[in-house]
Amino acid sequence: MSGDEANAQQPHAGQLSDYLSLGVIARIYRRDLVDDVLLETRSKEKRQRLLPARLVVYYVIALALFFGEAYEEVMRKMVGGLRLVSAWERAWKVPTASALCQARQRLGEEPLRQLFERAAAPLATPSTIGAWLAHRWRLMAVDGVTLDVPDTAENEKEFGRPSSRTGQGGAFPQVRVVGLGECGTHAIVAADLAPIRVGERELAERVLADLDQDMLVLFDRGFFSYQFFTQVQATGAEALFRVSS
Repeated sequence: MSGDEANAQQPHAGQLSDYLSLGVIARIYRRDLVDDVLLETRSKEKRQRLLPARLVVYYVIALALFFGEAYEEVMRKMVGGLRLVSAWERAWKVPTASALCQARQRLGEEPLRQLFERAAAPLATPSTIGAWLAHRWRLMAVDGVTLDVPDTAENEKEFGRPSSRTGQGGAFPQVRVVGLGECGTHAIVAADLAPIRVGERELAERVLADLDQDMLVLFDRGFFSYQFFTQVQATGAEALFRVSS
């Protein structure tokens, strides 16, 4: 084996924080939990592959952490991180970008959605600073954000483009995301997404099922309406809305 071939099989040296972050992924999203989700969604491979479904799940999560890196480089970082937590058993060659892309397509979105729904939960303990009000209510917040997605015909049809002053669409199609987050830890415990044409308030209705009577939920300007307020009240949670003058 040449020196170049040997280097291609090894993860590149990175910052210690890279490997610590990836180690946390493997500990939060336990292997048994990932395997359960893959089994329930019928996503587990029927034959041995270079990129088994469990590894691809961890890889997609890592792509979100290292979104500025090339496909292969993210995989190198991930393999190095998983080795540190004994989640990797043998020498392994980093696949090509094309093979990684095909593996993502095989996996699909449903396993990641179910994994998030089962693993995402408030993280604050009674001693977490900024997480509680009067030692009674867990402080939560609902807010929205728009994210650019690749400029393809399929994405434009599915998600749409934001409007602009010139009357033309924005540079990229966009997806709207609304999430329920824990103020003390910034942990997102529920989220949903929709095309850019769907309003934040309409999308926020989809995360109300995760509210409970122990929460005080903060809503930014634009969410308040009497109908939405009554929907929040029905969850048992307390609510604080920012409204216009």
